[in-house]
Amino acid sequence: MQSNDARIIRGAALPTATVGVLATVVAAFVAGGRGAGGVAFGVFVAAAFFGIGLLSLNHVGQRWPDLFFGAAFLIYTTQMGLLLVLLLLLRDADFLDGQAFAIGVLVGAAVWLAGQVRGHLRVKTLYVEVDRKPEAADAERSAVTPGGPA
Repeated sequence: MQSNDARIIRGAALPTATVGVLATVVAAFVAGGRGAGGVAFGVFVAAAFFGIGLLSLNHVGQRWPDLFFGAAFLIYTTQMGLLLVLLLLLRDADFLDGQAFAIGVLVGAAVWLAGQVRGHLRVKTLYVEVDRKPEAADAERSAVTPGGPA
């Protein structure tokens, strides 16, 4: 993993964890133990979904850079579909408050995405990687005639 990607993940995970703890404390006062458990589990699910998605996108970007945009679209669409299925499956779960869980997922997703956007804006990513040595590039330039190829 490149250092830029690690900074972006940290920049999204730390605010999500902080807001998750604060939201869990607030939910404990407002809705009790079930509400706090629901919010905590919801924030964890959102962070896990987006963290795994970002790691898998990093893997695709390193191995198949030509497929990066398509993979990003597919990964994000899959994440949202799986998240919908999980919300529907846990809608009537007895062990957690469903409304608190949904709020936790929404809060976790919003904070994660905001942290990820902030991380992308702050990281200086090189767009061009030069593999050649300067001497080879100078020799190549001097071999080209001013009138075009011979």
